[in-house]
Amino acid sequence: MAERPARRHDLLWPGLILLLALGLRLPGLNGPLWYDEILTLETHLRLPWSGMLQGYDMNHHYLFNLLAKGSISLFGDAAWAIRLPALLFGLAGIWALWVLARDVADAHTAHVVALLLALSYHHIWFSQNARGYTGLAFFATLGMIFWLRGLAAPKWRTWIAYAVVLALAIFTHLTGAFLFAAQGLVWAALTGWRLLTGRFERRACLLPAAGYALGGALTLLLYAPMLGDVMAAVGGVADGSAVDVMAEYQNPLWSLLEGMRTALGNLGPLVGLVALAVIALAVLGGIAAHRAAPLYPPVVAVHVALTLALLLMLEMRIWPRFFFADIGFVLILIVLGVRLASGWVARLAGQDPRRVFVAASVAMVLVSIPLAARNYMAPKQDLAGAFALVERTRAPGERVYAVGFPAAVFRSHFGADWEAILTEEDYLAARVQPGPMLIVVAFPARGLRKVAALDADTETTLKLVRRFPGTLGDGAVLIFRRE
Repeated sequence: MAERPARRHDLLWPGLILLLALGLRLPGLNGPLWYDEILTLETHLRLPWSGMLQGYDMNHHYLFNLLAKGSISLFGDAAWAIRLPALLFGLAGIWALWVLARDVADAHTAHVVALLLALSYHHIWFSQNARGYTGLAFFATLGMIFWLRGLAAPKWRTWIAYAVVLALAIFTHLTGAFLFAAQGLVWAALTGWRLLTGRFERRACLLPAAGYALGGALTLLLYAPMLGDVMAAVGGVADGSAVDVMAEYQNPLWSLLEGMRTALGNLGPLVGLVALAVIALAVLGGIAAHRAAPLYPPVVAVHVALTLALLLMLEMRIWPRFFFADIGFVLILIVLGVRLASGWVARLAGQDPRRVFVAASVAMVLVSIPLAARNYMAPKQDLAGAFALVERTRAPGERVYAVGFPAAVFRSHFGADWEAILTEEDYLAARVQPGPMLIVVAFPARGLRKVAALDADTETTLKLVRRFPGTLGDGAVLIFRRE
């Protein structure tokens, strides 16, 4: 695969798509912050600059946080300012994916892929999320571009750029290392094959090796102030997962179906069928991509498999967001798969393959529009709304309790005087006290499972006052009252 210069009229479409993407990502950008965003603001963004790299925490996405701190230094700590780097990375990621799709296929395919990413429910959601995932996806896409181009035509500038992107991706989120490791495995296998078949090229081996060495050195330099903490945090992940009441979070099948459910809504058993159809189209796309970019399909597959294997080995929770960077990569394969299938259908029906592909592309866009619209039906998680309602309606002297780890955020961020229920014993102690009380449950699936007596009482002695919906998985906030 070689670098392809863009023609002037080809650039019109990505420009229009980026304007559409911006328009879709501005509404809701200033909506209520959800738990992880508030935690990032409270524990990291409000530190002085000198303290931003003094310790490591898995919740902190360091490059994003530095950029977000710069944003709030300029614009204040409104939600939109905290999320601004995610928005800009999201837009940049659409452009980068267009470039990658054009390299792997052609401009027409790139237009469809970029438009589908602009309309993607998940991509809109994460472009309005004060976390580093759109940054990670952007750097991952750039890394894929440089890796493919660097192997096709080895040049020092390409592999130096690859090294810089590698370091920035991992400095955004440690899972960024998984993609570059997957590319390294494929490159090593390719180099070994060339050596065995007598087609070994010294330059094609030296430059990628130098790129990896430089990227590794830059990564260590960026993490140097907190390297010990990084190792300790990674080593301690399994301890937290072992006691998590949400055991399904470590199940790869749950991660796949949850990713599909959040993208498509509650379709019941149909979610599994859609997942199979997506996998089948991606396989077809891998076949279609083999001729122009033979290394692209295997590196995508190796990245997904390696990420899953490493998460299982580290006993980490397998959140769908750990595969967010793969959305664009898989979209390219899906569109190529649809294009290949359109050709088969066209031949059977005696139609023009291009028209069939255009019709299929329009259908994909039309399906994406209502799915994307679900982003605007609720905030990610309305902790602010729940706090405001409780403080507005609580009776004088009425006790208020918050369940689980969000209790600390209600106190520190909102200034609530609420007590915390962290265990079954905490709830039983609160229940025996006379008088009315309000109970706020954020992350209800987790909170009610951990406090079984509270879960049982929601069917008997507790009345649901209000349910604040959220687009975040398990992001509803429930308010119960006992008279």
